[in-house]
Amino acid sequence: MSRPTVNDIAKEAGVSLATVDRVMNARPGVRQKTILKVNEAIQRLGYVRDVAAANLARQRLYRFVFVLPEVPSHFLASLREAIADAARGMVAERTDIHILTVPPRDPNALVRTLENLGGDHIDGLAIMANETPEVRDVIAQLKERGVAVVSLVTDQPNSERDHFVGVDNAAAGRTAAVLLGRFIGPRTGQVAVVVNSMLARDMVERRLGFDAVMAAEFPHLSPLPSVEGHDDPALTARVTSACLDANPDVVGVYSVGAGTRGVTNALAARKDDRKIVLIGHELTPHTREALQAGAMDAVITQDTGHIARSALRVLRAKADGLPIIAAQERIRIEIILKENLP
Repeated sequence: MSRPTVNDIAKEAGVSLATVDRVMNARPGVRQKTILKVNEAIQRLGYVRDVAAANLARQRLYRFVFVLPEVPSHFLASLREAIADAARGMVAERTDIHILTVPPRDPNALVRTLENLGGDHIDGLAIMANETPEVRDVIAQLKERGVAVVSLVTDQPNSERDHFVGVDNAAAGRTAAVLLGRFIGPRTGQVAVVVNSMLARDMVERRLGFDAVMAAEFPHLSPLPSVEGHDDPALTARVTSACLDANPDVVGVYSVGAGTRGVTNALAARKDDRKIVLIGHELTPHTREALQAGAMDAVITQDTGHIARSALRVLRAKADGLPIIAAQERIRIEIILKENLP
């Protein structure tokens, strides 16, 4: 049996081809009763629209914007490169992609950047930022204009964003606890926890997952309050050193964010002989070297290429009103040891 066509829809609904086209492309000038008739005819006939062909015929150009924090991070550099690579691969699909960076601790600059997008036509926004009431308000405004919005790496669950692209951060924290507890073994002591900022949801979720497993499975280990490095390697080294000086029973360190360089610098500068287990996040040139040198015990990472491609697929699907393939967009948690370095 041949596939139904728009001619079949027009005949089934008793309307013209022009009316079917207006309904399918959400153009004005069609009565609600007629829209209902056309949609019912589409359902009865089982018509499946070829969105790609329709967009090509209309010469549609998609415009997507990525907003990322401007910090000296190997992980973010890798993510920007992955987005640029994905963008080059979508030139033939009439997709225009821009990357904007904003200071990480200036919420007003972030809001101004997002508000400035309101003056341009964009189809989708991918944002990596702390969730604040101001950011939620701007996302709501963009959604009112029909802009697809996804959050990257750290979520905005209380906003009207369409989708989150990144690992399950609570699960990542639980994974870190299991690794740290097993590497430490039967020794008792304290665990230092170093974060970028406890204002970042991914840091909070990882910490919550970490604490839950430590309490349930490793009660002989005592996690300390988080210390913040604010994406600054020198500051991270100082707060890590101060924590170790104040707590001589530390047997492990969980580096929750991307500031592992400061943590490894602080550990390398110690004069005592105690073995301190270090678990961190994101495979970068520095964490690779640290694993190879034995300065780190394990790294929990996520594929930045998958994140970039997934964000673009989700934005494209939302812009076209198509469903998302959940399994395809699930970002996996990967555990890297010295023995399995890629």
